[in-house]
Amino acid sequence: MRKEDKALVIANLGQTLKAFPHFYLVDVTGMNAARTSALRRACFKNEVKMVVVKNALLHKAMEGSEIDYSPLYDVLKGTTAVIFTNVANAPAKMLKEFNAKNPKGVTIPELKAAYAEESFYIGADQLEALVAIKSKNELIADIVAMLQSPMQSVVSALESGANTIHGVLETLAEKGE
Repeated sequence: MRKEDKALVIANLGQTLKAFPHFYLVDVTGMNAARTSALRRACFKNEVKMVVVKNALLHKAMEGSEIDYSPLYDVLKGTTAVIFTNVANAPAKMLKEFNAKNPKGVTIPELKAAYAEESFYIGADQLEALVAIKSKNELIADIVAMLQSPMQSVVSALESGANTIHGVLETLAEKGE
């Protein structure tokens, strides 16, 4: 690869790192064309962007970033695919589902590391932690549910109280007759 081409690739990777708040580094060593194509389709379906890159070029792009990605440098070995996303847990869920369909004992693609929610997750054992991260929409739904719960209790108490008062008034009216 020519020096100019490398500089262009590094610049494009740097822009992509800035454009997406979260990314995963995935080991795709030994994946055949059919499985790679299936992984790309899964990425497209989950609205994430997957790019297979040279480790040295990705390392240079990370060095040129404003964020210190140095904890990720050690995992840049072998064949690396970078999965960029706007939702922190989307690639983790996708990888877990994709690997569930693997033949027994096959763990490729395997998580090497991730940068999600301004934190570093190193190693394949971090996949469950990444799946557990709640997206912005999930957090909003949780907050709305917590806010609605006390209101529903008040409305329910008022409704039952109204039925009780109504029953008392009917009893008094019947006694008065």
